Amino acid sequence: MTAAPAERTGTASADGEHAGPVGYRQVGENRFRELVGFCYEELTVGVVIEHRPGRTITAMDNVLMSMLSMNASPLHIDAAYCAGTEWQQPLVSSLVTLSIVGGMTARSTSGQAIANLGWDRIRLTGPVFVGDTLYAESEVTGKRLSASRPGEGIVSCRTAGIKSTGEVVLTFERSFLVPTRDRSRHPAAGY
Repeated sequence: MTAAPAERTGTASADGEHAGPVGYRQVGENRFRELVGFCYEELTVGVVIEHRPGRTITAMDNVLMSMLSMNASPLHIDAAYCAGTEWQQPLVSSLVTLSIVGGMTARSTSGQAIANLGWDRIRLTGPVFVGDTLYAESEVTGKRLSASRPGEGIVSCRTAGIKSTGEVVLTFERSFLVPTRDRSRHPAAGY
């Protein structure tokens, strides 16, 4: 038996008390499905989303992603070379940092996205090293319904990558296309 979808705030029992977990919809008796992403109507300008879990950067992350992106700069992969730099250790490639922070945001901000439309104003504001733990937060900065694609809307966010120490190491702006609630693909796909 499948229950009607519940709001993100959980489900309510007959007496009005909260009966289900927040961020899930009830799909059967004592059965809940995790919600992924937002529809256009659910994103409000000014809302800030804190993305979790964080991610501790490993040497493997840095070397593997540097090689996958063909960024073989010794500044990222050669500890002996880096011992003579001001950092005295390899810097995590900015491509790695951008990928990890951007990835952290995808599940929530664009979990229902139809397309990523663009990245702007990418700024690297501090160094990242192996062992640093990164978190991300995104503020919805704008939204509008698409003029050319009925049932879809364009949403813009400003995202910050933040070390566990509170230091901001990366900022960027991003726009993406999401469906309106009535055009969401999630129900048909079993989400």
